[in-house]
Order: sequence, then C-alpha cells, then structure tokens
Amino acid sequence: MTLRLLGRRIPFGLAVGAALLLAAGLVAAVGPLVLRADPLAMHLDATLSPPSLAHPFGTDNFGRDVFTRVLRGTGIDLLIALSLLLPSLVLGTMVGIVAGYRGGLPDALLMRLSDIVQAFPGAILTIAFVAALGPGLGNVILAGTLFGWIDYARLVRSEVVIVKQLDYVSASRALGSSALGIGVRHVVPNVRVQVMVLASSGFIQAILVGSSLGFLGLGAQPPMPEWGLMIAEGRSFLVQAPWMSAFPGLAIIVVGAAASLVGDGLADFLRPELRTE
Repeated sequence: MTLRLLGRRIPFGLAVGAALLLAAGLVAAVGPLVLRADPLAMHLDATLSPPSLAHPFGTDNFGRDVFTRVLRGTGIDLLIALSLLLPSLVLGTMVGIVAGYRGGLPDALLMRLSDIVQAFPGAILTIAFVAALGPGLGNVILAGTLFGWIDYARLVRSEVVIVKQLDYVSASRALGSSALGIGVRHVVPNVRVQVMVLASSGFIQAILVGSSLGFLGLGAQPPMPEWGLMIAEGRSFLVQAPWMSAFPGLAIIVVGAAASLVGDGLADFLRPELRTE
C-alpha cells in the first residue's frame, strides 16, 4: 500500500526512518516513566550476566541492567545530538541569509572563515576543542556550535544568492519591503528544503560526535548511561561480556540509519516530480 501526504507519494525509506525516530523519541520521553528500574542500580551478585528474561540485554561489570541503561541512554544521546544540531542550524541559517543577501564584506568574511574551518575535519576540531577545555557536555555543545554552523551557512548563502535575483524578490524590494521581510517571506521558503535535508545528515554526525566524545571520556561522564560511554566501559569485557558494548553500539546504528533514511526520503518526497497530478 502506497502512503501519500499532501498529494505526494511518501517514499518507503522516509516512512521507515520517521517511524524509527518517532519510536526513539517515545522511548526517550515515556521510557523513564514506564520502566522505573534505576539504570545506576548495582547488583554485584549478578555481574556480567548474559541476556535472559530478567535482563534482556544482560548486565555489566557492576551488575547494572544493560537494557535499562540503553533505554535511558536514548534520551541522553538524542538530547546531546539536538543540542549540537539546533544551535548550528539556527546560527548557520541566519549567517547564510545575511551573507548571501547583503554580499560585500559579510559575504567575503563568511567565505574566508568557512574555508579555514573546512580545511580540517569538523569532528577532529570538536574533539580537540573539548580536549583543550576539558570534558563535559557544556563544552561539547559549545564546540559543536562553533564548528557546526559553517555547512548550513554556505548552503543557505549559495541559495540566497540565486533567490535574491528572482523577479518577485526584486519586485518586493522595489515596493519597499525590508530585508527581514524579504528573508522571511521569500528567502526562507526557498531554502528550507535544502536545510532540512542537510540537517538530517547533521543529526547523524551529531549522534556520532556525541557518542565518540563519550567513548573517549570527553563527553558524558560515568555513571551516566550514555551510549558511547557504555561502549567504552565494555571494551575490557569484549570476550566474556560482548553485550555490554554490542547493544549500545546497535542503538547508535539504528538511530543513525533512521536519520539517514529520513534525509534520503525527504529529498525524494520534496521533489516536484513526485507530486500527484
């Protein structure tokens, strides 16, 4: 059965990815209310227990239930990812609109700054910045914002340069519309699709950066049930208790794959040729 929305066919990948992300969001929001088990509770008489009915994902070296920790980690990792994504998205979009619409010095400064930042991998810059400032989620979010807005700014700027030359934008400007009004009414609607698709890939990168920093001990700190930190804690027990690292790693893969499906599906869904006549 083909799903349709607003007169368009919904790609199967978009439906699956959106369903998985919605499920992850529900787990993050409702999970702690339904599952009242404490993810920090230690049971030293049940350390490194394999998966069973009592402990579906087994227990770790402190006897903590891995299933409970993975579920609680869903909210933590999604919050970290959104905290990395949203400030970069908003800042980059604003800078891109100003630089593309105004041109001149703001545009030149943006291009030079973006060239400098993009000469280095963003994840490496973020890790180095957090390592210099010290571990902690606040420093992770600050680093992600400082180095994550460039891609959005460059994308929006390139679209704005094209949009501002369109006839209806020129007419609106001739009628006395302010730059802010033109940006809200004409520029933003023309760039929102590209920004949404880029944001889906940015969400994947945010998940990976947040979990990578946790794995390196620079992000979430013990005993917080964060996926990257849980994988790091299971490194010493890969032979006797592989489930300690396997299940949080699987959670990262599922959420990342879901975001990728949403990004690809959005690109297909928003193409004009998919509109039903």
